Amino acid sequence: MKKVYLFIILGILLIQPIMAIDLDVKKLSSNEVMIKGLNDSATFRIEVTNNGPSDSFTFYTFFGKGFESIAPVQINSGDSKVVELKISPRLDYSLSGHVRFNYFIQASDRTELTESFTVNLIELKDAFEVGASSIDPESSSIKIYIHNKVNFDFEDLNVEFSSPFFDLEETVDVAPYEKKEFEINLNKENFSKLMAGFYTLNAGLSISSVTGEVEGTISFIEKNILKEEKDNYGFIIYTTIIKKINEGNTPSQANIAVDKNIISRIFTSFSVEPDDVRREGFGVTYIWNREVSPGESFEVRVNTNWLIPLIIVILIVLTVVFARKYSNTDLVLRKRVSFVNAKGGEFALKVLINIESRRFIENVKIFDRLPPLVKIYEKFGGTLPKRFNKTRRVFEWELGSLEAGERRTLSYVIYSKVGVLGKFALPSTTSTFEREGKEKSTSSNKTFFLADQKSD
Repeated sequence: MKKVYLFIILGILLIQPIMAIDLDVKKLSSNEVMIKGLNDSATFRIEVTNNGPSDSFTFYTFFGKGFESIAPVQINSGDSKVVELKISPRLDYSLSGHVRFNYFIQASDRTELTESFTVNLIELKDAFEVGASSIDPESSSIKIYIHNKVNFDFEDLNVEFSSPFFDLEETVDVAPYEKKEFEINLNKENFSKLMAGFYTLNAGLSISSVTGEVEGTISFIEKNILKEEKDNYGFIIYTTIIKKINEGNTPSQANIAVDKNIISRIFTSFSVEPDDVRREGFGVTYIWNREVSPGESFEVRVNTNWLIPLIIVILIVLTVVFARKYSNTDLVLRKRVSFVNAKGGEFALKVLINIESRRFIENVKIFDRLPPLVKIYEKFGGTLPKRFNKTRRVFEWELGSLEAGERRTLSYVIYSKVGVLGKFALPSTTSTFEREGKEKSTSSNKTFFLADQKSD
């Protein structure tokens, strides 16, 4: 009988350790992540239900640095408690990807329950994605974002965005699965020469001493924008400037056409030789065709110089005016002067007055005045003067009537004992006459003599 009791007691003692811990463990958190190189901990949340007697439970693991300091948790019989377990990785771990490790729940009598966690060990760059909205050549702003793809809370994350369109640096806090957006004003000069397509958006990440780089894309939407600027200025030299500017992001065909008539084309020049010339009737069309890349321009300068034809027209008009005036002149007077060698060494000049009648005129009188400082040599060629006014120093000839086409020549010599240097000017000769009962008058040209030294 004693042996039976002994076996019963031993059985109870053996069964008690097995029956001492009776827990249900339910994992509440998910997708826990550790960033390689960072000492930040991952947090696991579990719900523990005590199906056995009330007890105090200790949690521990040998993975990484072990759980951060956590006091034993008292769980009464039939109760449930939520427990947070934080663990930091060892920085010398070379593991990566999803890693499974065991942890232990120990009762006060040293009995244990073994459970496991799975944690994802990733590089910093694998935790994020970056992207941007599409833009086109007329966009003035763009929205970009950085998205935290994992269950990890980043504080003071430095992000340096760079692309052909802009640069931006920000320091942000990014909660698990959060997306941060930024709107950036664009400077069109930065991308005026870029072609349509996809461009890389780089994001340099740094937190503590850990760095990484993430790439996204920016879609530069194809858009054809070809603008024309035209400027005209000038009158005699008329200039037209035509400029085609490609403000889009695809190569564009620039076509320029300039119309001229058969007269203006003679006096027109171009900064760029035309590709094609088309003639139709009295008009001529000049055509240029060029492919203009984004951000570039094509310019044609057209100059029409009306100066030469204007001079020609003025000369023709003047010729007609003078010819008509000449043809309408009844009496023409021409005055000339020439140097004469005097025997006494005086300065002497011979004055010639040519008279030509274009129509029949009557009562013709010629008047000529002596310049100062000279005397008259009293020997005249042709008709002698009728009178001489000494006070006014004026000669007067009376020629009577002159037939159409009749010519007369008057001449005399003047001299001065004082030498003359430089320009010696003589006054115009004047005339009065009658034509068909009307009194008229005319004058000759003015004449002068250039003396370079005194007469000996």
